[in-house]
Amino acid sequence: MRTAYSVETVRAAERELMARLPEGTLMARAAAGLAVVCAGLLTRRRGRVYGSKVVLLVGPGDNGGDALYAGARLARRGAGVTAVPMDPERVHAGGLAALRAAGGRLAQAVPARADLVVDGLLGIGGRGGLRPAAAALVERVPDGALVVAADLPSGVDADTGETAGPAVTAGVTVAFGAYKPGLLIDPGASLAGAVRHVDIGLELPAPDLEALQHADVARLLPAPTASSDKYRRGVVGIVAGSDRYPGAAVLAVAGALRGGAGAVRYVGPPAVAEAVLARYPETLIGRGRVQAWVVGPGIGDGRGAEVAEALADPDAAVLVDADGLRGLDPAVVRARRAATLLTPHAGEAAALLGVDRAAVEAGRLASVRALAARYGATVLLKGSTTLVASGAAPVRVNPTGTPWLATAGSGDVLSGLAGSLLAAGLGGVDAGSVAAYLHGMAARRASAGAPVTAHEVARALPDAWRDVLR
Repeated sequence: MRTAYSVETVRAAERELMARLPEGTLMARAAAGLAVVCAGLLTRRRGRVYGSKVVLLVGPGDNGGDALYAGARLARRGAGVTAVPMDPERVHAGGLAALRAAGGRLAQAVPARADLVVDGLLGIGGRGGLRPAAAALVERVPDGALVVAADLPSGVDADTGETAGPAVTAGVTVAFGAYKPGLLIDPGASLAGAVRHVDIGLELPAPDLEALQHADVARLLPAPTASSDKYRRGVVGIVAGSDRYPGAAVLAVAGALRGGAGAVRYVGPPAVAEAVLARYPETLIGRGRVQAWVVGPGIGDGRGAEVAEALADPDAAVLVDADGLRGLDPAVVRARRAATLLTPHAGEAAALLGVDRAAVEAGRLASVRALAARYGATVLLKGSTTLVASGAAPVRVNPTGTPWLATAGSGDVLSGLAGSLLAAGLGGVDAGSVAAYLHGMAARRASAGAPVTAHEVARALPDAWRDVLR
C-alpha cells in the first residue's frame, strides 16, 4: 500500500530524526537520492551522465539546498550543472559552495539548452502557487528538457494537491521520506508525473492517505469456497432506473454481476425489469432478502420512499448514488448500524454540503472528509481523483483510471460493482476503494487510449479482476 503524510506529520518526523543525527545529514540523504534518480534518468535518455546539461531552479529554502547538493553530485560525474536562483540574495550557502567546488556554476538566466531541469524552487511548505520570479524561471525551461521536482512540484499544495496559481509540471517527482497527499490528489498528482520515493529514515505514524496497489486489492477480493452457494456469497439488491433512464438499471446490474456477490436482485418498474432481463437473464426480479442495497442510479424524482426503505433495513449495507442522494437526511444515515456508502460526484457533493461545485473541485480532500463527518458514513467522491473517506481512518485515494472514464453511465457501473462487494462482505471503505480500483483498471483496458462506453467498462471488469490476481 502506498501511504501519504501531511506536512505537519512529516515536519515532526524530520525534527525528531534531526535531533539524533549530525547536522546536515537529512539534507545529504535527500540530495543523494535525488542525484541517483536524476543520474538514472540521464543515463536512460542520453546513455550517460557525463556531458549532460543539467539546470537547477533554486529557491531560497532547504528545497533549494537539496537541489544544489544533488547538482554537486551530478557535476562530479561530469555533468555540466548550472544553478539559477529565484532570489540571488538568498541561496543556500552550503549547497552553493558544494556545487561550485564540484565544477558547477551559478547563472542569472535559464540556459537555452538542457537535458534535465531540477525544480528546487519551493518545498512542501509552499502555499499559493508560484510567485512571479519563480514563474518567470519556469516559463523559460527549455523545450524537451525533463523536469524533475524535488519532493513536490513547486506551486502545488503538499497537503491537498490544490494549485492556487502557476505550478511546475514535472515528468518525475522525487519524494523525500514520504509521499505527500498533494502527490496523489489532482491536480497535483497530474503535475507530479512519475513519483519516486527516497527513504531518508523518517519514522512515521499512521498515514493521512492510502492508495491501494495490486497486492492490497488481491487480498481484499472475495473468493468463493467449496461450501459456498449463491446466497452465502451474498445478494445485492439494485433499486435503479426509470422509464426515462432504463439504462442506469442495466448498467448498475452489469457492474453488480461482476462484483463477487452470488446473486443480483433488481427492484424497479416492470418495463425496466424487462430491459434488465433481456440483457442479463440471471438477474432475480422483485424484493427479497439481501445483504446490500444499491439505490439511486437513474430513479429520477418521486421515489424517495424506496431510498428510505433501503436505509431502514437494519441488517443490509446500503450504497446511495445519484438521484438517491437528493434530500438525504444526515440524521437518518447517522442512525444506521449497518454500513452506508455514499457515492456522489462533485455536483452532488456540493448539494449535500450546501456549497458551490467549484468549492468541492478546489478542495476535494476537505470536501470528502466533511461529507463523511456530516453523514457518519463512508463517502466515495468521484472525479479525476476518486477519494474514499470514513471517520478518522486514512482517506483512500484511487490510483487507477483514465479521463475517458468521464462518460455517461460509468458511475452506474461503479455503484453496482461496489454494492456487490458490500454484499460479498467487504466494509464500506474496502468496497468503495476496491470497486474504484477495478473500475479504473477496466476503463484503461477497455479504452486503450480511445473513447470508451460504460458498457465496455463493465465488460472489462473480469479481465481487470484477473489482472489483480496474477
